[in-house]
Amino acid sequence: MGDYKEKILKVCNNSSKNTLMETLQIEYTDVGADYLIGKMPVNSKVYQPDGMLHGGAMVALAESVGSMASYIFLDAQQFVIRGIEIAANHVKSVRDGEVFAKATVLHKGRTTQLWDIKITDAEGNLISVCKLTTIAMPKK
Repeated sequence: MGDYKEKILKVCNNSSKNTLMETLQIEYTDVGADYLIGKMPVNSKVYQPDGMLHGGAMVALAESVGSMASYIFLDAQQFVIRGIEIAANHVKSVRDGEVFAKATVLHKGRTTQLWDIKITDAEGNLISVCKLTTIAMPKK
């Protein structure tokens, strides 16, 4: 799966050019049969006023990774993927380093998909837990 995995990650990372993902420096780093992992640096670009990682930046990371996972696990030639609902529980603060989001499929229906996205720091500490629902709409 090595070459295949690298090709998928290249497609994911190339799709980030001139988007919010590029602005937030989100990089897709690993993919498996039912998951996708992305990372984002924690720096002043994503701080809230007190110098901690902004919850909205974590939600943007979660939705980016979850939506990209839907894109790669569905037939992207036939469908457009959109996030339709996201919920996040932030459990720990982060001031620096990197955070990692792992999106794992909970339900992969023909129309809607449900993703569990756990955000951790470099030491594996849980930072946030998100649930994302995506919808696959036929391309016109």
